[in-house]
Amino acid sequence: MPNETPFRIALVVVIVLTMAVTAYHRIQARSGEKISHREEGYVFATVLRLAGLVLWISTFGYLLFPTYFQWASMPLPTWLRWTGVVTGTLCSLLMYWTLSSLGKNLTDTVVTRAEAKLVTHGPYRWVRHPFYVTAALLMASVTVLTANWLIGVSSVAVLAFLAVRTPKEEQMLIEQFGQEYRDYMARTGRFFPRLG
Repeated sequence: MPNETPFRIALVVVIVLTMAVTAYHRIQARSGEKISHREEGYVFATVLRLAGLVLWISTFGYLLFPTYFQWASMPLPTWLRWTGVVTGTLCSLLMYWTLSSLGKNLTDTVVTRAEAKLVTHGPYRWVRHPFYVTAALLMASVTVLTANWLIGVSSVAVLAFLAVRTPKEEQMLIEQFGQEYRDYMARTGRFFPRLG
């Protein structure tokens, strides 16, 4: 079994970079506007956040209590785990680009802000939900970096809930922006760029 210390240090770096980027942009997006979770559904919002909590517990468990989480380790080659380190670090740059492009539109629910503007630049030029794509890449990177299947399963659960929530989010955006958003949908993919 490889020495886990370098991977734990790398995980700390990835977490700190990502948290710094997201915290900065969440602070910048504050407007004093009250954003309701009613449209998302309180039960759904609670289950999504519980899945996220399991992901955080498994990630910090790997980091802080390695012997208790060793049962969830996967045999991955060291080179692949270092690939996870590199892609995880690059995800913080992609997160910065995504959230910088989104600006004050950032919320943690499907509800759009009253003063929201339709963002079609930056990574939004190619896909409608680059934040979710970046989150998926980050979770995959952390799963490979840690070689921990519990983190991987937790990540899949969170991503599945986000994917289920996406049509409702898009419906809210159609209600906010009308034909402009429908035209945007016609030329961009939801999670992957349209080919041709």
